[in-house]
Amino acid sequence: MNNTADTKSERVLLTLLKSMMREFFQTETSAVLHCRREAERLGEAPPARVLLKIAEQAEQFLKELPRVAEAHDLPKSPGGMAVGAFFSQARDKVFDRLIRTERSYRGTMLGVRHGVDLVQLLEPAAREASMPELSAFCERWLEARRPLIAGLERELAWFANHPTYAMRFAR
Repeated sequence: MNNTADTKSERVLLTLLKSMMREFFQTETSAVLHCRREAERLGEAPPARVLLKIAEQAEQFLKELPRVAEAHDLPKSPGGMAVGAFFSQARDKVFDRLIRTERSYRGTMLGVRHGVDLVQLLEPAAREASMPELSAFCERWLEARRPLIAGLERELAWFANHPTYAMRFAR
């Protein structure tokens, strides 16, 4: 009886991990696209530097992620990457025409923070499922990404110091 419950629990955990892995590919793809686009809009403004660092970092992690996924028989998710690219394009073509620059920046920051929330759940799930390579990848990712998000948060003050720029439409 207990063995059946353990097997069912393991299957559910694997389903959760597969779902989160697809979302991780989507989130990192969005981080590359949104951060790079937002940085281009900001030009030489200080917040652009942090956005570019996040985009570059996300690109590097996206290069590693398929190998880690494959090592644990998890989806490499070209579909997740396509969804991330689709949502990024929709945001660029529609929503960013309706919002101000500072709100677009905060929206990008929200998306990047979403990735942290996801990986904070993915890491213990990987550990629970005895996937040490994925767990270690998640720990390394969190260690690298958190300081950059702190940088995004510090740069919010730039918009208060440049209200005319902050109130421009994002596109």
